[in-house]
Amino acid sequence: VQLQASGGGFVQTGGSLRLSCAASGGTFSRLGLGWFRQAPGKEREFISAISWSSGSTYYIDSVKGRFTISRDNAKNTVYLQMNSLKPEDTGVYSCAAGELYYGMGPAGYDYWGQGTQVTVSS
Repeated sequence: VQLQASGGGFVQTGGSLRLSCAASGGTFSRLGLGWFRQAPGKEREFISAISWSSGSTYYIDSVKGRFTISRDNAKNTVYLQMNSLKPEDTGVYSCAAGELYYGMGPAGYDYWGQGTQVTVSS
């Protein structure tokens, strides 16, 4: 499975971005999907995940109510809609896919995309 993330950019505080991650190869409908973020000088952190059936989603507390994860199995794509962005949301956002896994731990994901930069100015 190959993952290609896109949609990052530069926005002001309060702005919005929608990240996309397109998958190729594998059986997309069996993949749990997650988004991770790595800020400058910090370790990578889990942001959000969605199950293969879209029945379950997870978010870290700092993005609840602002970010929404979704997936379109017909397009083999997962999205992260980010609203009310804050400077602390700045970082490189990567998508990850796991065979029947959608937890917070990065070790459970089998495939990773290359990341897309999000910069939020104050």
